[in-house]
Formats: sequence, C-alpha cells, structure tokens
Amino acid sequence: MIDKGTYVRIRRTLLKPGERSPNLPEDTKKVPLKMWIKGYLQEDADLFDIVTIKTITGRYETGRLKEANPPYKHSYGDFVPEILVLRDIIHSDMDGEFDE
Repeated sequence: MIDKGTYVRIRRTLLKPGERSPNLPEDTKKVPLKMWIKGYLQEDADLFDIVTIKTITGRYETGRLKEANPPYKHSYGDFVPEILVLRDIIHSDMDGEFDE
C-alpha cells in the first residue's frame, strides 16, 4: 500500500493506436501515445491502481500508478567515439588554440 501524499509517477494513455494521426510512421502508429506524470497521491493505493495525483503546479491528473518516490533520471545518450575524432579535428583546425 502506498500512502496518500506520497510523491508518485502515473501513466495515462492519451491516444490508442487507431486514434493516432495517419501521417505517422507505420511503427509509431501501431503503439499508443502515453504520458507519464509525477505528483502527490490523493488517496492510499496499490501499484497499478487508477489514481488521482496533484502535480507540483496544482493540476489534478488521473492515471495508472506506476512508481512511488520516482528518481530523477537524466541522460544525454551513450558515449560516441566519433565525437573525440571531431574534437581533435576542431582543435587542429584552431591551430592548437585549446591545447590542454
């Protein structure tokens, strides 16, 4: 049981596959459009229950409870070795202006 007032993440389906734009790529059209929202749980609930949350901006949203106390996760992608090659090219073009 997750207590009322706990910071949680919910998921809501905005569009089913048949409701999506016909202009989308085929693989995109085959999946639903979903939204994930974080906020404070408005009633005690179990994971996967349909619940209401209050967001930090004061909006009330309803969706399926997916996670309690969700962490902040940031990623700018995986390491790309070609970036180091580009760095070397740029540095050589700048005549060593940025030598370490």
